[in-house]
Amino acid sequence: MRTELVLVSPPITPAEPARPPATPALRATSVRRAAQDPLWVRVLLIGAALGVVGLLVVVPIVSVFVQAFADGVGTYWHNLFGDPDTLDAIKLTLTVVPIALVANVVFGIAAAWAIARFRFPGRTLLTALIDLPFSVSPVVAGLMFVLIFGLQGYLGPSLRRDGYAVIPYLVSLLIAGVTAAVLLFVRRDEGARATRWNRSLVVIPAGAALAFALSLAVQLGFHLWPRGESLKVIFATPGLVIATTFVTLPFVARELIPVMEAIGPDEEMAALSLGASGWRIFRDITLPNIKWGLAYGIILCNARAMGEFGAVYVVSGHITGQTDTMPLRIEKLFQEYNLPGAFAVASVLTFLAILTLIAKVKLESRLPTSVEKEPSP
Repeated sequence: MRTELVLVSPPITPAEPARPPATPALRATSVRRAAQDPLWVRVLLIGAALGVVGLLVVVPIVSVFVQAFADGVGTYWHNLFGDPDTLDAIKLTLTVVPIALVANVVFGIAAAWAIARFRFPGRTLLTALIDLPFSVSPVVAGLMFVLIFGLQGYLGPSLRRDGYAVIPYLVSLLIAGVTAAVLLFVRRDEGARATRWNRSLVVIPAGAALAFALSLAVQLGFHLWPRGESLKVIFATPGLVIATTFVTLPFVARELIPVMEAIGPDEEMAALSLGASGWRIFRDITLPNIKWGLAYGIILCNARAMGEFGAVYVVSGHITGQTDTMPLRIEKLFQEYNLPGAFAVASVLTFLAILTLIAKVKLESRLPTSVEKEPSP
């Protein structure tokens, strides 16, 4: 008997069409959806955030303006400009804030340039000292200045006896510093770079010393400052300027340091290698690159200076019509139960805060970032 093997092939089924590979956009969409929280979680968190902001920010701001205009526009105008004490407080604020702002801009640019462009002993200490006003209470800062410049302080007796005696020396030091900076950064001959640096160790100190001596001789010879008169710092405008400058010290420097580090020194080094002077490098390269960060720091510094209360309260003495700034005037009007006047002055500060917030949001998009984002695959 013979056995035959029969091979039976399985039924042939049509092959499934091949799926096209996922595109980068489809993969990115899938990753985005997987990373998102459920809809109810997002709605709950956003609603809670909006509720907190509305309760703690929007409602108080609206109530300030409602209370300020409760008795009409005429009363509001009279509370601001009809009260001589309130008008003096506005004028004093507009005097103190610009002086503190200019001092912080000069210091902030110099400190940021030194920290971002150079490595030197004490760099970490300088950075920590810049952040010091953030960690010290404004009231403690005001008390520090009272202990230094007050009548019972370290410099109080000498300032009371002959306070203007030190002013000629301070002015001469300032003029000598400006002269040294001019000699360092400005060159008459763009092609004589090597010669200038060879002579800089002699020319710059000699020029600064000559400027100091001439300035001191002019001030003492023409008696530009009073002699034998006391210089009042505490409970006077100089104390307000010093306290405001100290409290707002970090804002400009802290905004410029990361901007300058993100930009890097490449463009400045290229200009230096081509023979550009230090002043020209700063004017044509550094300043245009940091202008948005500088504007951002100026806005924050101005807002903080306008609303400073603690340090100014300690050093001002709260003298009506003489050392009251706008925040101090609001507190005094509130204590006197003059609510329309207090809310009128508060509305001015609130309006300035809103303008500051709008300018801050506009400038944030223009600040360079230190790390460039790579495009998604």
